[in-house]
Amino acid sequence: MFKKDIVPGAKTKVKSSVQRGIRAKVAEQYPLLEPYLDQIIPKKEQLDLVKLPDRVALYTLGSTPLFYQHMDDPIIPHLTVVHKYPECFKRMRIDRGAIRFVLSGASLMAPGLTSPGGRLPGCGDAAYDRDGELEAGDVVVVEAEGKEHACLVGQLKVGTKEIKDKKKGVALDAGHYLGDGLWKMEF
Repeated sequence: MFKKDIVPGAKTKVKSSVQRGIRAKVAEQYPLLEPYLDQIIPKKEQLDLVKLPDRVALYTLGSTPLFYQHMDDPIIPHLTVVHKYPECFKRMRIDRGAIRFVLSGASLMAPGLTSPGGRLPGCGDAAYDRDGELEAGDVVVVEAEGKEHACLVGQLKVGTKEIKDKKKGVALDAGHYLGDGLWKMEF
């Protein structure tokens, strides 16, 4: 979705009623993030909406990107938020071999998650098992084997049960990854 460099469009102030609605949606989608909402989106601060190509709305606080949303899809956190609060999101891990493909903008394929270095819910690792099985459409953060920070965030195309059963195919189609146009964008 953000493979190429992005030229930000119009930047507008978000009404306080809309800002409360965004806070409520974020709290509903990411319940573990709720204690940190006052730090992420302070009630007295002005949230901005930056229009991006392909009908993507980016919510920022000053020059800090927070969340983006494509039309009526779920609100997805920017990687800067994910890096500050990594324990607050549903997670998966890819093996070392998949890292270069993910960081070049390729779709995340199931073998990168089901190989020995990958982790899915139900793998026996408490950090990944806390969320239970994930469904298609869930927003997930993808970590990389041997790396400290997450490298990708996006919506699952298929559920984790199907990924484990088939062990092939696309798991996550388009997302926001380190080094993409959204990551490099300047305000």
